[in-house]
Amino acid sequence: METIFSRHWHHLPESEVVELLDTNLESGLDLFAIEDRQERFGANSITSKKGHGALVRFLLEFHQPLIYILLVAVLVTAFLQEWVDAGVILGVVLVNAFIGFIQESKAIKAIEALARTMTSEATVLRAGKKKHIPATELVPGDVVFLQSGDKVPADIRLLRCRELQTDESSLTGESLPVEKHTDLLECDTVLADRRNMVYSSTLVTYGTATGIVTGIGNSTEIGRISELISSAVVLATPLTRKIAHFSKLLLYVILGMATVTFVVGIMRGESWLHMFMAAVALAVGAIPEGLPAAVTITLAIGVGKMAKRHAIIRKLAAVETLGSTTVICSDKTGTLTKNQMTVRNVFAGGELLTLSGIGYAPEGEFSDHKEAIDPCSNIALAECLKAGLLCNNSSLSHTEEGWQADGDPTEAALITSALKAKIEPESLKREFPILDTIPFESQHQYMATLHKEGSSKTTVAYLKGSVESILQRCDNTIDKAGTQTVLNPDTVHKRVDELASDGLRVLAFARCEFPSSTISIGHQDVASGLSFLGLQGMIDPPRPEAVRAVHACQAAGIQVKMITGDHAGTAAAIAGQIGLNGVDQKEGTENVITGKMLSEMSDTELIDAAQETAVFARVAPEQKLRLVEALQYRGHVVAMTGDGVNDAPALRRADIGVAMGITGTEVSKEAADMVLTDDDFSSIEASIEEGRGVFDNLIKFLTWTLPTNIGEGLVIMAAVFAGAQLPILPVQILWINMTTAVFLGLMLAFEPKEPGIMLRSPRDPASPILSRTLIFRILFVGTLLLIGAFGLFEWALSLGKSEAAARTVAVNVFVFGELFYLFNCRSLTVSMFSIGLFSNRWLLGGVGIMIVLQLAFTYVPIMNIMFHSEPIGLIEWSLILGVGFMIYGIVGIEKWLRRIGTPETG
Repeated sequence: METIFSRHWHHLPESEVVELLDTNLESGLDLFAIEDRQERFGANSITSKKGHGALVRFLLEFHQPLIYILLVAVLVTAFLQEWVDAGVILGVVLVNAFIGFIQESKAIKAIEALARTMTSEATVLRAGKKKHIPATELVPGDVVFLQSGDKVPADIRLLRCRELQTDESSLTGESLPVEKHTDLLECDTVLADRRNMVYSSTLVTYGTATGIVTGIGNSTEIGRISELISSAVVLATPLTRKIAHFSKLLLYVILGMATVTFVVGIMRGESWLHMFMAAVALAVGAIPEGLPAAVTITLAIGVGKMAKRHAIIRKLAAVETLGSTTVICSDKTGTLTKNQMTVRNVFAGGELLTLSGIGYAPEGEFSDHKEAIDPCSNIALAECLKAGLLCNNSSLSHTEEGWQADGDPTEAALITSALKAKIEPESLKREFPILDTIPFESQHQYMATLHKEGSSKTTVAYLKGSVESILQRCDNTIDKAGTQTVLNPDTVHKRVDELASDGLRVLAFARCEFPSSTISIGHQDVASGLSFLGLQGMIDPPRPEAVRAVHACQAAGIQVKMITGDHAGTAAAIAGQIGLNGVDQKEGTENVITGKMLSEMSDTELIDAAQETAVFARVAPEQKLRLVEALQYRGHVVAMTGDGVNDAPALRRADIGVAMGITGTEVSKEAADMVLTDDDFSSIEASIEEGRGVFDNLIKFLTWTLPTNIGEGLVIMAAVFAGAQLPILPVQILWINMTTAVFLGLMLAFEPKEPGIMLRSPRDPASPILSRTLIFRILFVGTLLLIGAFGLFEWALSLGKSEAAARTVAVNVFVFGELFYLFNCRSLTVSMFSIGLFSNRWLLGGVGIMIVLQLAFTYVPIMNIMFHSEPIGLIEWSLILGVGFMIYGIVGIEKWLRRIGTPETG
């Protein structure tokens, strides 16, 4: 029996299932068989894979090139006995490692959430007795009884069932309850169409059944999803990939420059100690100590902004990833739609009417495509709505979360349509007390209820069901005035085809009067002579805000694709209503690829299909994962949205997973990088906008900070090559780097989004983190800082100033050069006056603090001792400020020339 879990149970006859599982339908398993199987197969729970311990996972956070550089900086500053600076840099490293450590536990939490979904009870037959046991004690071969309201405790092959319906939306994406049966199915039947199976963690919404457990724990379909989550590779984000590449390059450049400096100095006859200190100064100067802190804080600020727009970020780098997104793969049910069936059209009294409103909220009106109408003016319409309300086993309730359905979503939609016509359920049921019911059965395809009609001498039966089943029982219809007229089935079928072409599920309604003495009815009583009342067409409709958001995303150059477990026709209809690019609603399912088609594709064909197709239906969880991987193979940055258990593996594999906060399962939330608190697809658009702003600000910080590091490295090299004294010392370099990063550079994180941010195409994922324009600007400004600092250092020495005073001049050249250049970096393409001089008050505050600190560095005695500085005069200050103004002016002219000369932007 070790291989039983791999069998196609839906394809095997009952006798073979019983034989393979070695069980007995009359008595169930005996005690010895149960103990044996519990030892062999374990508990019916999902087990997590043994991974790295907490300490190892924490230490792995230091396994990054940029962190190596910073750790070297810690060692160097500690060697120099600059304990404060060493402590600050080490603190930055530890904070970043701690944040990463917290986020690394997502996969473990996702699997724990899956395990929690399996905690329930089961009713089983064991040793000839029916008993209730914890679901964790189930074993393969157990005979299990199911009824309405039960949570399915394991994967089960059905052997007996009566009108069984299950809610599998969290597993397959199917928006409606699925009717089950016991018939054999083809071997290649996809998961969502296996009607003779029920699966662990789905819900029984109607009927009863008996079946045999075929899979438990990790061997269930939900267990397979757990395996997919734990095995899905968590990709580095575009930012982390680019910073990792940049850090490696920077590491090689720093080591190369330090080595060259050391060798050249030795060749010039300098002492080993002097050259070692020069190489250390160069390395410290070239290391951007503030970069990790700047990235973390900038992303954290983005998190705060997104929280105000209903998006909770669980992983910092997800902020930037959203800004780089090129494709959004969205689930349909509950994401693009509300997961609440809604009646959109009613055909009654010869008129096709439209209902406004979405979901279960009884808000909306009836119209005839021209103007709103009074439902009471059409008796056929009122009767059709009454039939839907009375022939109904479900109810609606209003809670803090809104209107909720208790029962079948289709019946809930019928209640809402009646409420929109001001028909109150409770008063109508008091007026028409129920006498008898013919429950829905799949072979008859209808349900009927018999009611006493108030003070009338008759009783009335209302029927609802499939169009074919109801029409064949009717020989007349009623018009708007309530008068019986001849029924034309062709007219009805024409309307049905129109509604079905829009993806609507269509139900027909009828009534029949009986003598008042009638208190029960059977199938033979409603076999003919009924009056046709009308049709109600319903669908789980797209959210209006989702339609607007999809259009905005497509306008921003972002592809939007629908990947759902629902039927192809429904998916095509919703995609057409939303307006997905490449989907023509008139062409039906021609533009839809199904899961069965995907399973027959080679990897190459699937990669092409993922790129070219916008709608995928009847897709299994592992196929969602493959589609995400196929898009990533094409170089896309993929955001995946979803709310079900079936979405979790793809959410984890995607560059950014987006879960729904209200309707989403705990599994999907734990696997995701971001959770939408309002389940509104439009919040994704807002998040992408914020993400683009965050990425812009990070690029601005890099463009601002790197010239300083380059200038500091170059000024050390220039001094060594010229055989001169070092213009700046290692401790002074640390002062420059740390204070300016905090009080100047970090202020760019508060820079408002520039106009038109959502009108430009997404950044090419393959493009480098810095464009050629920005690399040129960084090198150019670094060179200007070299010339200003080294030139004024030598000038001060030539006037007989002390080395401390000359170095104080050089340090201030770097600081005030960065300060003036900061205003250039507020926008990489236009002047700061174009975006508003006072639009970033944080930056102005940071500039003020930096000036005060630099005056303290120059004139406070204790600072002079700590940093080897010395007071300077007004002439020196005028030259220092002159260098700053020169840098600001030259960069401003360069940006202006690029704007008028080429379309390229930074």
